[in-house]
Amino acid sequence: MGDQHRGEPVEVTCYAGYKADERPTTVTWRERTYQVLDVLDRWYDRDGNYFKVSVEEGGQHLLRHDLGDDRWYLVPPREE
Repeated sequence: MGDQHRGEPVEVTCYAGYKADERPTTVTWRERTYQVLDVLDRWYDRDGNYFKVSVEEGGQHLLRHDLGDDRWYLVPPREE
């Protein structure tokens, strides 16, 4: 899968409680850091974990933690 399907690489800090990278707490995208206010949804795939989050500026974003390369990506919205 090419990077265009993964999304744009971002830096994510996570809360680690019961397990590592349990939930995102901040997202740094294009040199700006956003505080995650809430995890709206999450699901797990064999190759990655997905988190739909709301951030302090009022936006909602989909983050993907790629388990193969241990990197985070901002997934672009789907065109319906």
